[in-house]
Amino acid sequence: MELRRVVLTGELLPPGEGNEHVPTSVEIRWDPLTGHGARLVTGSGLFPPSDFDLAALAEETRAGCPFCPDRIEQATPRLVPAIAPEGRIRRGQAVLFPNLLTYAPHSSVSVYSPSLHFLPLGAMTPVLVGDNLATQVAFAAAVLQADPAARWVSVNANHMLPSGSSLYHPHLQGAASPVPTTFQRLLAEMPPERFNDYLATERREGRRHLGSTGSVEWLASFAPLGPGELRAFLPGVVSPAELGQDRVAELGWGIATALNLYAELGFESFNLAVYGAPAGTPGYLLNLRLVCRSNPRPLYRSDAMYLERLHWEAAVDITPEALAERAGDRFRH
Repeated sequence: MELRRVVLTGELLPPGEGNEHVPTSVEIRWDPLTGHGARLVTGSGLFPPSDFDLAALAEETRAGCPFCPDRIEQATPRLVPAIAPEGRIRRGQAVLFPNLLTYAPHSSVSVYSPSLHFLPLGAMTPVLVGDNLATQVAFAAAVLQADPAARWVSVNANHMLPSGSSLYHPHLQGAASPVPTTFQRLLAEMPPERFNDYLATERREGRRHLGSTGSVEWLASFAPLGPGELRAFLPGVVSPAELGQDRVAELGWGIATALNLYAELGFESFNLAVYGAPAGTPGYLLNLRLVCRSNPRPLYRSDAMYLERLHWEAAVDITPEALAERAGDRFRH
């Protein structure tokens, strides 16, 4: 497999009075699976380390948070009995319930813990991540039992406001649908041998292959979709619903380790996507992408979340028809 890249050069005149030409360059890489392009712009300082008081922001946002202990039972919806007779799914401290914003026919939110309104990335542990992931696996399995057509499952995260999260309280999001997202479709259309060729090439080169935790292989992405992108591949698994307890714990350990690394690098916001395909998809490997987002600053929310960044799908709340009605005849001459 060829890992395609090219370095393009140019030149500019520096600010001020100098006339000496300064060379410039940018490296373009193409993802070996989907073919998307990525541009490596080094030394630009686009993502300065976090210097924001996250604890203070946590206190500002705690009042009225629907995921905190004194409100979660009353403020969050419940799953229908066909999926969870008790209305919610729990593993350890983690609690899963339906998402009021329905990005898919079956859409869920799971908090690491109602009591952890403030959870910086350096405090992520394998148990916290593994238990939260386990609620999403149980949700996916229950949905597929109740609605076999919802075969396209993903587990996702918007962590902190810069990642597109509308709430501060840390959580994961699950989705199960009869139709794939754009990125799920692109990955599922890969020739069966493509995943294995990619992993074999990265193992052979050794520069980005981070290692294996047993049955999960981790890489630094060759053509990143975002800053600090890490990827993981799980041979022998196609959908999150197929993950057994050991694999959930192993993947939870890997994700927690990745998030701890982000904290050491000075980052506190990220997006995550675990891309599932329908059971039996030939040669498919369950895989994930994890990318950093800008660090938090005084209150704001990015309009790009995991759907835009990692699934290549737009999530908008203004319909084209409503927009056209509001525009009226102002464009008609």
